[in-house]
Amino acid sequence: MVEEEKKRLSVESLRSGQQQKLDAFDLADMGHAQELPRQFSMWSMLALAFSVLGTWATFAQDLMSGLQNGGSIAILWGLALVTICNICVAVSLGELCSSMPTALGQAYWIHRLWNTPAGRFSSYICAWINTFGWWTLTASQIAFMTNFILGIKVMFDNDWAGASEGWVQFLVYVGITVVFTLTNVLACRKDNFLAWFNNVVGIQFTMLFVIFSLAMLIAVGVHHDKHFQTAGFVFGKWLNETGWPDGVVWFTGLLQAAYGLTAFDSVIHMVEEIPSPRVNAPRVIYLAVIMGAITGGIFMVVCLFCIQDLDSILNSPTGLPFMQLLTDTVGVQGGAALLSIFVFNGLGQGVSVATTASRLTWGFARDGGLPFSQYFAHVDTYWHVPARSLWAQGVIIAVVGVLYLFASTVLEAILSVSTIALTISYGMPIAALVLVGRDKLTPGPFHLGRYGMFCNIVSIIYCCVTTVFFFFPGGPDPAPADMNYAIAVFGVMMVIALAFWFIKGRRTYLLTDEALIEMLRARELENSANDATVVVVDGQAPEKN
Repeated sequence: MVEEEKKRLSVESLRSGQQQKLDAFDLADMGHAQELPRQFSMWSMLALAFSVLGTWATFAQDLMSGLQNGGSIAILWGLALVTICNICVAVSLGELCSSMPTALGQAYWIHRLWNTPAGRFSSYICAWINTFGWWTLTASQIAFMTNFILGIKVMFDNDWAGASEGWVQFLVYVGITVVFTLTNVLACRKDNFLAWFNNVVGIQFTMLFVIFSLAMLIAVGVHHDKHFQTAGFVFGKWLNETGWPDGVVWFTGLLQAAYGLTAFDSVIHMVEEIPSPRVNAPRVIYLAVIMGAITGGIFMVVCLFCIQDLDSILNSPTGLPFMQLLTDTVGVQGGAALLSIFVFNGLGQGVSVATTASRLTWGFARDGGLPFSQYFAHVDTYWHVPARSLWAQGVIIAVVGVLYLFASTVLEAILSVSTIALTISYGMPIAALVLVGRDKLTPGPFHLGRYGMFCNIVSIIYCCVTTVFFFFPGGPDPAPADMNYAIAVFGVMMVIALAFWFIKGRRTYLLTDEALIEMLRARELENSANDATVVVVDGQAPEKN
């Protein structure tokens, strides 16, 4: 038995070593050296993706949007529609990732599929949109945590004005930004710590879903002065607090579901840190969407059943309906205790969001797309992370928080742009694939086959329709303070991207000397590996090829 176990471990070790070599050659074939350790397993990457999506928590944080833009009909039935569409998007991107697993993701795929000057320019714009999306997504997680931390104080003192003071919000926001950045810099010094950290966050996040759901249901069920809403309210209540026609509100009401199911491309940008990425990455992408939709849907059903007074929820002194819902159901002290745990785990999720954003920032710099690309593409050999990209990203996100000192409406617009930008970055490579023809895609292990065109078309339609409606203001003829400035913010982002294209990007993007050198090195490695590669067959001794 001991000899058999030793033999099994030896075979597994050989397989692991062989897979590492194959993954390194695979990455080199796309023009890059293996600089980051493949420290994540498929399950730890799924924990990261599930936590980054944070669907049920995101739905709770954005409950106001769903209630005002369609009520329970938009929240639940809108979620069903968004889930179907997002699964199509997820498998479409999973197919592309299986073919070309690289951290730059969507932008790289456009360049490879549409290898023309127009394709390279579109790839560059997609890279900027995607990067902006992840920077603003990280900022939104920090902003949500800032609001909840300050909101817990307001739960005990409704008259406390500090929660609405711009300088107080800014200081808390910057403090959280520093914590996220510093944690990411320090975490990779020890092998597998980041993967372990994400496992813990993922398990805690799943446990909190169960705890919050049971706490509200039990609290309402055991108190005679509390009541559950009717099934008609939960599954069929239509609310339109916007002034828009109901048809428009149906589409604007999809924002809550879309935001909660956006960011599954976290796996794509972490793909160089997972073994067998062509197989594992697509699985993680669609499993994260399915898990997020199921937990998010169940949690929204629980929340809707447990609403005690809809007016108090919509006019909460904290400005956060979910916080008021907890106060109404489990009480101030119980709600504060639960929210403290919620915020603690939310900070852990934010670390994962910042991790993903930093890998995209680093990948974009590595391919010559950012200013001072050579500097920011550096991977610190001591900390084993792209520390310069992490700190640069942290500074940019901290600067976003300065808007707390001026106008919260502009800050909200920047945060909403994250969903819009990521959605556009999903649609662009899928549209490029349809444009050039699916036969131009070299299939990986995960291939959609005859269902590919259907999934691609559904994805493109979904991305186009939702993007248009997400730019709509909260109501017709809004006052300046109520405008949706997302389109202005997005316009500024595009101006910045175009400016950098003409300043540097057109000369360096995907044309760096490093990329060309790595391509040549890849060929040499593959040729030399033919004589040294071992092939492990189940239960057989290794052979020389």
